[in-house]
Amino acid sequence: MSENSNNNKNKLTPNKPAQRNGGYQFWFIIALILLIVGIAYFSRMNSAIETTRKKFVEMLGNQDIQDVVVVNKEIVEITLKPEALNKPEYRKQLTTQRSAFSLEQGPHFKFRINSAEKFDEIFEGAQKDVPKENRIDYRVEPRSDFTSFILNWGLLFLMFAGLWFIMRRMTGAGGPGGQIFNIGRSRATLFDAENKVRITFNDVAGLDEAKEEIKEIVDFLKNPGKFTNLGGKIPKGALLVGPPGTGKTLLAKAVAGEAAVPFFSLSGSDFVEMFVGVGAARVRDLFKQAKEKAPCIVFIDEIDAIGRSRGRGQLPGANDERENTLNSLLVEMDGFATDSGVIILAATNRPDVLDSALLRPGRFDRQISIDKPDIIGREAIFKVHLQPLKLANEVDPKKLSAQTPGFAGAEIANVCNEAALIAARKNKKSIEMIDFQDAIDRVIGGLEKKNKIISPEEKEIIAYHEAGHAVVSWFLEHANPLVKVSIVPRGVAALGYAQYLPREQYIYRTEQLVDEICAIFGGRAAEDIVFGKISTGALSDLEQITKMAYGMVTIYGMNERVGNISFYDSKQSEYSFNKPYSEETARIIDEEVKKIIDFCYDRSKKLLIDKRTELNTLAKALLEKEIIFQYDLEKLIGKRPFEQLTSYQAYINGQSNGQADAKALENGESEKVKLDEDKTN
Repeated sequence: MSENSNNNKNKLTPNKPAQRNGGYQFWFIIALILLIVGIAYFSRMNSAIETTRKKFVEMLGNQDIQDVVVVNKEIVEITLKPEALNKPEYRKQLTTQRSAFSLEQGPHFKFRINSAEKFDEIFEGAQKDVPKENRIDYRVEPRSDFTSFILNWGLLFLMFAGLWFIMRRMTGAGGPGGQIFNIGRSRATLFDAENKVRITFNDVAGLDEAKEEIKEIVDFLKNPGKFTNLGGKIPKGALLVGPPGTGKTLLAKAVAGEAAVPFFSLSGSDFVEMFVGVGAARVRDLFKQAKEKAPCIVFIDEIDAIGRSRGRGQLPGANDERENTLNSLLVEMDGFATDSGVIILAATNRPDVLDSALLRPGRFDRQISIDKPDIIGREAIFKVHLQPLKLANEVDPKKLSAQTPGFAGAEIANVCNEAALIAARKNKKSIEMIDFQDAIDRVIGGLEKKNKIISPEEKEIIAYHEAGHAVVSWFLEHANPLVKVSIVPRGVAALGYAQYLPREQYIYRTEQLVDEICAIFGGRAAEDIVFGKISTGALSDLEQITKMAYGMVTIYGMNERVGNISFYDSKQSEYSFNKPYSEETARIIDEEVKKIIDFCYDRSKKLLIDKRTELNTLAKALLEKEIIFQYDLEKLIGKRPFEQLTSYQAYINGQSNGQADAKALENGESEKVKLDEDKTN
């Protein structure tokens, strides 16, 4: 499951939505806010200053007022004479609370009145000592306050505009699903004749069995008569199941590229929303669009986001929106009024949490397992990813596939990319095999930290620890063969690093697991023998040993005292707190695990005592060189005493034997036919 990175630009043409000026609404709201704030600010700076009736009487008596206006029989506005503005008591107050450029502009002061009749009496009484020729009169004006209208209604408008903007952002701006009234619209991306996916099955490597199963769906869409003539029906759905990085999404892209029908692609999280009923509405809208385009394919990536088992971990009486979405999906996939022509593809790496109603035939008729590739699949994946790289002649995809057991397609792609970066960092013109080995080390163990300061004492402990691993695994028959030992720090906490080459096998016997535990114990045992003390460097080793020992006793039934019993539950609830065995059985399990661990530790320690010379030789070589390979071990401590083919050797020999058998069959076919004729006669 790998993609040709050299042709990435031509392979996939995504359905990019047209560029929209989606930001203009945001800037319009910002400008409106600034406008309203500006109006409010300047209205405040230019508005009349509140005063009292007593001050007003003094102004009239001093003949400082030029004009008086009674607004709506409630507010009295006072405009001063130009010469009065220069008086200190007025100027100081006005310059403090008003802008300088509006100082001459009236009204300057204002105050409230209770009734117009009472104000008339006050006005006449304040001017009784003023000569008649210098007396002024007041005007009465009805007026509407535009500023108050803007502030009140403008803020209300801003509140609704802000709410609309927030809702738009929450529901995904752009496209029909981004509008607040279209929140229930599906977010699926449509690939059709105009924007077609260019990836085909030829671009997918290492998934031959999965491709064969998925090809039938594509063949049915292209040539339905081939199957319907025999009475067959197309599967309604296929579920791609496998670990992360194994190529589930890439295989779906290939289906989209191969099938000459519309292809809807979306993620399970696209149905999840904070509003009640939105997920179910989007499911209904998706299938409505799909039925209009039928026959078509709908691909839901990471379907476990909405397909979890109903009722798991839910509080009593709670309304789970995800369950409503799942119910809607179940009805649309195979309900009372289901229409044909819509095929569902889905992908997940957690099939154990999916609801049983979703997995039944009629909804997902097939579960296509996409596991990590074997050595043959890894070779095919390497060939795809090595095509765009400038390689040295020594680079062999077979050797690389043998050195990367358990790697998924995404990790293989990462190794190829890291090798190219390492070679470029060293100013090489081509990528060599050593660059790929460094890239594999980096992917497995982390970044190499040569400048990390380690004391000589710590370095000696690390050297003997790693040498212990190497010696024990070297002289145990069923332990994985060693490839490389290093005491260069890597990653976050790895002070040493030993790389093994596990065999491609799926069944392990008891003696194989015991030898493996002994090999892991080699580091701790070496520290105990050489220094008479132990360190914290064996933390990861002890964690791995404990899991393996408990697995032998409680899962695989490899203990005589506990018996052929497995306490492993593949469908156990994530909220289960009960042990499936009694306290007495738990005590027996702990005792048997302790026996296995003590036996393996004593065995490793005894082996290292017998091979103390080899241990010292290897540790000194590590302190000198820091990195030792398999051929160095053969020179230092001799060849491994067990004749055992590695995965690479077995693969090469298997190919050679197969070619020889084919040639022998071809050469001997005529003789075989002749012999059969003689027997008949």
